[in-house]
Amino acid sequence: MTRFLSLLLSAVLALTLAACTPEDSSSSQKTSSSASTSQEEQQPVDIPFALAAYPSYSFHPVLAENRANLTLAPLLYEPLFEIDASFQATPVLCQNYFASADMLSWTFLLRSGVTFSDGTPLTGQIVADCLNLARQAGSRYASRLADVSAVTGDEGSVTITLSRPNGSLPALLDIPIAYGSGDRPLGTGPYLLSGQDEQLSLTARTGWWQNKSLPAQEIPLVAVEKSDDLLSAFSAGDISLVDVDLMGTNALGYSGSYETWDYATTDLLYLGFNTRSGIGQNASVRLALARAIDRDSIVQVDFARHAVATTLPIHPDSSLYQASLSEALSYSPEGLTETLDNLRLSNRPIKLLVNSENAAKVAAAQRIAYQLEAAGLQVSLSKLPFEDYLAALTERNFDLYVGEVVLTADFDLSALLSSSGSLNYGAWQDAQFDALLTAFRSAQGEARSTAAASMLTYLNQQVPIAPICFKNGSVLTQWGRLSGLDPVRGNVFHHLEGWIIQ
Repeated sequence: MTRFLSLLLSAVLALTLAACTPEDSSSSQKTSSSASTSQEEQQPVDIPFALAAYPSYSFHPVLAENRANLTLAPLLYEPLFEIDASFQATPVLCQNYFASADMLSWTFLLRSGVTFSDGTPLTGQIVADCLNLARQAGSRYASRLADVSAVTGDEGSVTITLSRPNGSLPALLDIPIAYGSGDRPLGTGPYLLSGQDEQLSLTARTGWWQNKSLPAQEIPLVAVEKSDDLLSAFSAGDISLVDVDLMGTNALGYSGSYETWDYATTDLLYLGFNTRSGIGQNASVRLALARAIDRDSIVQVDFARHAVATTLPIHPDSSLYQASLSEALSYSPEGLTETLDNLRLSNRPIKLLVNSENAAKVAAAQRIAYQLEAAGLQVSLSKLPFEDYLAALTERNFDLYVGEVVLTADFDLSALLSSSGSLNYGAWQDAQFDALLTAFRSAQGEARSTAAASMLTYLNQQVPIAPICFKNGSVLTQWGRLSGLDPVRGNVFHHLEGWIIQ
């Protein structure tokens, strides 16, 4: 991770925000930003390490929707598994597990000696109740658990039954386990939520089973009610850390002197094709179009390096990623010109859709349009509000579209590319791919890597979509206040025991 001079990064951010809405082409980095370079503002101030909280919103780790409150969840709650930087599931509350031969029934054995903050022992029934809550409508985990048909628990284990086989079910179980009802249920994590109304704090608990050292025994929570409160509190240094999507729609514009720690996510940006009509019907044309995308420029300029370029729908940090297959789709704009000439498609008019509400995606779409026009196509770029954009996708009123999807950590492509996928707007129907996807979903260990290679090889031949990049999440911290951060998707406090608060 590198630090950039504050004025330099401020200039880059200014240019970015003028043309788009957020790491180096690698998935982890640290940078700095500052609204001022005065010596006075660079002096350390004697304020405690503090985090933001919205007291009027729920803190429930499964039902809450407020991002700041959800950021606190890993300090209060723990999952059966945690997803590391390479998207591998690491056991936390789970001690061991095994699956049936058909990958439809999984049993998870829980760690002994784990208690919630009030001393209540962790049991399989409590875990089952929490996972069943996570399956219900209104939970942010409902879609990932759609294939779960039953969850049962006893004293020391949990059994999950699936309607479709999944050899990587643990990768879906980084769901915080909470005990009790209401907006402030109990957790097994290192801290407990103390106080009432706007006088809240996180207090290190006794009896935490991991017994790791913590950087602070108490963390004050600064009460905020709206986005402007959060911005001003962070800019003033009252809040030490925020977790943000710098390239998200309506992303907040943070100021002040801060450092940026990026982490990899499963948020994929891609170019989709209408495979039922127009030039997208031809696989060779789709391949040529995919190779005409200058992904590095999109990542470095349009996404201000808060993304990682990819030609495959699996993150480059994942062990399932196939570098040799990625190279097969590397940037080669000359191939599109040749393909268009050979098929007599030069000067063909095409319609490219993009959601107008996200400036980064609009900038990426504009760059793609320029590249395709340079190859000989006439591109009409249609920038639409989200509802109109979604309607156009549903009606297949497009040739190409810039899309975004948040994949699960097992990189299941069912919704996006299966014949019955709810996000398969290009209407690609392919029985051979469906079989390869089923084999990938069902496999474990080395067999899973082999199945992934077979599936990706076929996708490289058919190219139903053209992956562009995986976005990064970002942790902003007050300049010089923190070191040792190692954020991962879903837990910016990963390896908290290694933090140093200045």
